[in-house]
Amino acid sequence: MAGQGGAFVAPPFVSPRWLCGGHAQTLYAKALQPPLPAYRRELIADSYGEDLAAYDFVDAKQDDAPLVVLFHGLEGSSRSHYAAALMHAVAAHGWHGVVAHFRSCGGVRARRTYHSGDTREIAHMLAVLQHRYPRLYAVGVSLGGNALAKYLGEQGENAVPHAAAVVSAPLDLPNAAAALERGLSRLLYAPYFLHTLRRKVPQPPQRCRSLGEFDRAYTAPMHGFADEQDYYARCAAKPYLPHIARPTLIVNAQNDPFLPAEFLPTAADVSAQVHLLQPENGGHCGFVSGEGRGHLRWLPETVLRFFEAARASAV
Repeated sequence: MAGQGGAFVAPPFVSPRWLCGGHAQTLYAKALQPPLPAYRRELIADSYGEDLAAYDFVDAKQDDAPLVVLFHGLEGSSRSHYAAALMHAVAAHGWHGVVAHFRSCGGVRARRTYHSGDTREIAHMLAVLQHRYPRLYAVGVSLGGNALAKYLGEQGENAVPHAAAVVSAPLDLPNAAAALERGLSRLLYAPYFLHTLRRKVPQPPQRCRSLGEFDRAYTAPMHGFADEQDYYARCAAKPYLPHIARPTLIVNAQNDPFLPAEFLPTAADVSAQVHLLQPENGGHCGFVSGEGRGHLRWLPETVLRFFEAARASAV
């Protein structure tokens, strides 16, 4: 089976020799942003029926082709480098693709925002898409990856996707949050995320200077958690990994600044359906490979190869 290694063999990952360190590999990937695919946007009601969420589709020529749905990271969108790269690869593969935006993302205003454990919304979006496409695969990146992995563990055999890929997810949220509160990570990433997060919330959280402060002031109380530590503990996907029943590829670089290597899942932490792929390099949602300037093709090729292996093993 693909989830146990089976026919799936990941292409080797080698980052450019000059691109050293997790921070550099994380940040440089954005410089390789590909042109945006020709998205077709639909606005569809969210799981509460309160807001509209943006779904950006890439349509295949064959109506019955499989669909790959992408759940983006914190403040990500269909414009994110990893989203554009994946959707180009999906289109070249002859499959349908869609970036399903969380509430308030993709340029669509919403009353309610989203969080790392928002499996209610993941389930809703997958149910919407399940009615349209005969075969569905799911990819979650960073925050979207944690939410997808948690959903897969919660649902077990009832999960909608035929297979899934979880990329650069902070599966151990308490320790991931702690890592982002320290040193260079706090200086590099908190301002980037807070720049857009603060625009979406009432006045007091707009003064927060770190993601931890923001989660304490806004995310936790908004979504019914006692405080930020309660939020991280209850939303972390790692405890749910033993219950995943769909073939699932989990990709984490060992030098990801968002989740130190000592907190990555091991074979003892996951079900037999989970294939762990943990290259030494890659950063957070980076995975720049090749020579010269490098390119972003390794991750989409790896994910699609895994889905093809899962598809073949299911026949």
